[in-house]
Amino acid sequence: MSEETRWLDDQEQRLWRTIREFLWQFPSAMDRQLSRDSAMQSGEYSVLATLSETGNGPLRPAALAAELGWDRSRLSHLLRRMEGKGLISRCTDAQDGRGQLISLTGAGWQAIRDAAPSHVTFIREALFDQLDPSERAVLEKSLERILGGLGERSAVETGPSC
Repeated sequence: MSEETRWLDDQEQRLWRTIREFLWQFPSAMDRQLSRDSAMQSGEYSVLATLSETGNGPLRPAALAAELGWDRSRLSHLLRRMEGKGLISRCTDAQDGRGQLISLTGAGWQAIRDAAPSHVTFIREALFDQLDPSERAVLEKSLERILGGLGERSAVETGPSC
């Protein structure tokens, strides 16, 4: 089934280039900030922040991966490194004996408490201070629509799950 390509017009091309540059530059700037201020990478920060924000205690790896929007393989490798650094602990789930539970260690709690203030300052200055409240609302709504469309597209491309 052949469809005719719908090429981008000039305005769409400019917008796409701006989005592409943001997608390349922002993660690098965030990684530099985290590395400089806390000797941590963004993936480690994301795991620590997510674990620190759970009110229900430890998380199973599948729940943590879902919360982060990552595949379990990527998370598994990172958790192994973080466990080696003493930031998280993994223990067998006492309720079913098969799965593991991931929790922050004392060092993990201290790392996120130390890293969070400068990281929040970076996010505020780099993103939120650049936009007025109405621009933030439009950006949020737009990104939610785009992410929703990606989720629908992914479901169509992978087909039914059973």
